[in-house]
Amino acid sequence: MTPHALRLRTLCLALALTTASLAAHAQKSAAWSDALRQQIERIDKATPGQLGVYIKRLDNGETLAYQADRPWYLGSTTKLPVALAVLQQAEAGKLNLAQKVTLQETDKVDGSGNVVWQKSGTTYTVEALLKRMLMESDNTAANMLIRTVGEDTLNQRARQYLGTNGFNRLTTFTAVRRDVYGELHPKARELTNIQLVQVAAQTNGPKRVDALVRTLSIPKSELRAKTMDEAYTRYYARQFNSAPLSAYGNMLEQMVTGKLVNPQHLQRLMADLKFETYDAYRLEAGLPRTARFIHKTGTQLNRACHMGVINPQDGARAAIVVATCAEELDEHREAGPAFEQIGRAITQTLLEDAGKK
Repeated sequence: MTPHALRLRTLCLALALTTASLAAHAQKSAAWSDALRQQIERIDKATPGQLGVYIKRLDNGETLAYQADRPWYLGSTTKLPVALAVLQQAEAGKLNLAQKVTLQETDKVDGSGNVVWQKSGTTYTVEALLKRMLMESDNTAANMLIRTVGEDTLNQRARQYLGTNGFNRLTTFTAVRRDVYGELHPKARELTNIQLVQVAAQTNGPKRVDALVRTLSIPKSELRAKTMDEAYTRYYARQFNSAPLSAYGNMLEQMVTGKLVNPQHLQRLMADLKFETYDAYRLEAGLPRTARFIHKTGTQLNRACHMGVINPQDGARAAIVVATCAEELDEHREAGPAFEQIGRAITQTLLEDAGKK
């Protein structure tokens, strides 16, 4: 055999081996994603409402998208883009994490956290507010940080993370309340923060509608929506505080790969997103205890989300981005078990396959 023919034969053999390797890799990739999709479809079918799921392996870029490119209401998972905007402003020298922020009456809003019950004039550092917002999901702390950064700046930053396809605008948590109650009656948009807190003291249903009617001093016949469910449905249709799961997942990927904040701030974020703890909550309840998981949840009437990154350590080399949301179901009783089942399906089809269990 001539040297030329030998070289040609060697090249053909190398190409054949490469093709076979790529085919085997593609088959393996299809195996986990197809198996996982089948499980997600089964979970979705057995769960009221709808599920959306976005998963991406950062080691090889493989993704699974299940209803992931339409907007989903994010709830308190919007607090992560707020935190990113705050840290980016700090890195730009426009604020300092040690600077004090004073609690104002106009910051106070119901929901998670206890800052709402503190006296106006109480001061917190930006760093302390970040921790309260992420670890305790404190709504009033989030309002204080949004005020510190500025809504326009927050949304300019958010559009860089989340894009513009399916993303409208992030608002304060006070604006959420006023917009929802405003669907019942336009005068509700004029309620003070303390009035909003007092109305929310009633169970979210007929009692809250009655409390709103009393607070506004209007006849019930003037209501433009008859129930809280109807008011929230109209509000969700406006798509504030919403984004596609694929966009949110891309933000998570940029974050853990160091493209949004510096290493020191990334470590701070990971700590506040519970890198060191295992809470067996929602997605995490279905993951192995050995897997690290940074995450943020969001819950509102008939809406729930759980977003996070599995194994984000070591430069995110083996990280898996997970973004999930559910709608038109009980946000606690039904969403929690559905997310846990998704976590278990990820473990069975992806983590065990990758040898991470």
